[in-house]
Amino acid sequence: MTRKLPGLAAYAVLIVAALLTLGPVWWTFTTSLRPAAESFSLPPSFFPLSPDFSSYAAVFEQIKIPLLVLNSGLVTALIAAGQMITAAMAGYVFARMEFRGKNALFAIVLATMMVPAQVTIVPVFMIIRGMGLSDTLLALILPAIPTAFGTFLMRQYFLGLPLDLGEAAAIDGASPWRTFFSIYAPLALPGMAIVGVLAFNFHWNEFFRPLIFMISEENYTLPLGLVTLQGNLGTGSISIVLAGVILSMIPAVVVFLFGQRYLREGLTAGASK
Repeated sequence: MTRKLPGLAAYAVLIVAALLTLGPVWWTFTTSLRPAAESFSLPPSFFPLSPDFSSYAAVFEQIKIPLLVLNSGLVTALIAAGQMITAAMAGYVFARMEFRGKNALFAIVLATMMVPAQVTIVPVFMIIRGMGLSDTLLALILPAIPTAFGTFLMRQYFLGLPLDLGEAAAIDGASPWRTFFSIYAPLALPGMAIVGVLAFNFHWNEFFRPLIFMISEENYTLPLGLVTLQGNLGTGSISIVLAGVILSMIPAVVVFLFGQRYLREGLTAGASK
């Protein structure tokens, strides 16, 4: 019996953590199904007595959900793909290739992770405007493709892969590019999936850069478009706002569900090597 206590305690902690994590999400969903008059009822109810889906219809009436989803999907998909490719290439270079100043350059790359986006937003904006990309989706895509965290993650992943494979390819006459694309890149797909999923979830919910770069409503991303629903707070219709929040969560949840196997494989790869 005493041996089961640590296991039961672990399950209890996990259950409490799950409730604390999923509780607000469940409250958001159930509140989006309540009429406006019941939105601020105290004590809050976690189960709507008479579900009302009219708030979701109101979201589609007040903002252009299909256009916002298309813009956000295009931006996040291209950023995720770009980060996966560039992080894999940079990580391989820092892990497997030798050149003068490699460690110093890698330290500089890591140092950029400590610089908040608010510090660099002005020079980035000036560069984007100089390139003639102001108020375009490319203004959000291009600056976000280089990723210091993704480079660090992929470097650590490549360091965990067998070195003998690259040496055997070099003996057979394969160039560094051929070795990377034919041998190491396929083995690093779980690590690249981690970079892609994390990039998608982060930039799908990104608000700061779209707020600075976007002017035309046709180029708004979903988080920026949802801000226009705040006007409903003045009338007490918080259900409409939360309905928009739930709709914005669906794509990120779908991406996570499809990518969780690769996330699990990537996170446990180091322990199995």
